[in-house]
Amino acid sequence: MRRHDAAAPDPRDFAARFRPISLDDLVAEAELLTRVDRKYLMPADAAMRVLADLDERTRVLEIEGDRGSRYGTMYFDTPDLLSYRLAAHGRRRRFKLRSRHYVDTDAAFLEMKTRGGRGTTVKERIPHPADAVDELTPEGRVYAAEAVETLGMSAAVADALEPTLHTSYRRTTLLLPDGARATVDTELEWHDAWGAELCRPDLVIVETKSPSRASSLDDLLRRHGTRPVGISKFATGLAALRPELPSNKWNRVLNRHFRTAPAPTGDPGRAERKVLA
Repeated sequence: MRRHDAAAPDPRDFAARFRPISLDDLVAEAELLTRVDRKYLMPADAAMRVLADLDERTRVLEIEGDRGSRYGTMYFDTPDLLSYRLAAHGRRRRFKLRSRHYVDTDAAFLEMKTRGGRGTTVKERIPHPADAVDELTPEGRVYAAEAVETLGMSAAVADALEPTLHTSYRRTTLLLPDGARATVDTELEWHDAWGAELCRPDLVIVETKSPSRASSLDDLLRRHGTRPVGISKFATGLAALRPELPSNKWNRVLNRHFRTAPAPTGDPGRAERKVLA
């Protein structure tokens, strides 16, 4: 598997000039339970140029002196990739199950995100063993079964769930002067259950979270010629690694930022698949 050789941008290069804010103060000032999320995928050097223009009043989340945190996430799906296909085909009722590992603090949670018939999205989570983030515990399967049953699916779906895709990245969290929040994800990596991997330190995902209107960072990105895109770390990453999957929903991002070679014969997810720059 070819890895990109470009060096990962260091979030401290742009965040060092901002005053720190604690997690408690960040939640108190911008909990944003009801929010609009906008995602941007861009080359690392372009992202750093945009972030260099951020307002000096921006605050950066700092925990025990560290202004960036390492995240590891395992996504679970059925052998026929039901969760992925529901998203790819835009089904109104769909789900996404993942274990999220906060590497620096060694805390972990199992998170279920569901979308119901009325278009509402619900994300809930329960504690998960930090030493078992790549597997589902019996309690986790019960939790997943209850969630899929609310969507009218069989609880047997939860029995079939297995580790499918692991993602990792370093996240820097910002509080903007207008009260909006933003995250900057660098050192992006994807590893699927069949041995294929995709490492993209040359790309950055910026996500803004604001009550409704565009944030000051959204305005700044627009002035730099960058527009929001539809990207899911799970779905877009899996589609990049397995080009035979239906992916029309993410084709714009895939065509612009990822180019995949034809799959070798045999198992389409085998480790010898090549992912090119």
